[in-house]
Amino acid sequence: MIKHVKFVSIPTRDQDRALRFWIEQAGFKLLTDQPMGDGQRWLELSIPGAQTRIALFNQRDQDDRIGTAFNGAFAADDVTYTYEKMKAKGVVFDVEPTKQPWGTFAIFRDPDGNTFVLSST
Repeated sequence: MIKHVKFVSIPTRDQDRALRFWIEQAGFKLLTDQPMGDGQRWLELSIPGAQTRIALFNQRDQDDRIGTAFNGAFAADDVTYTYEKMKAKGVVFDVEPTKQPWGTFAIFRDPDGNTFVLSST
């Protein structure tokens, strides 16, 4: 039976730039950096404390996915605290922490223009 989501993918034009962003500004950890042939690399990151991993991919035939909204959300115990920490590291936010009846959320952007929801757990 299915136990969890192993990884989700984030499209990028520049894997090195994306890797720096997700490690230095978002606080993820590098798990794997391997060649995949034809100039491709498999970059897999972990989110501290989570099972789900993130894969940064640069697939030539999927450039239209770069700069779009991520189909999911990242969870944080304290969205405002996480927002402040990430913003201090230079992360661009399109929406500051906003309280809703269901919780708090913010929206940030990576260097490729992909947007991500940061939501309370």
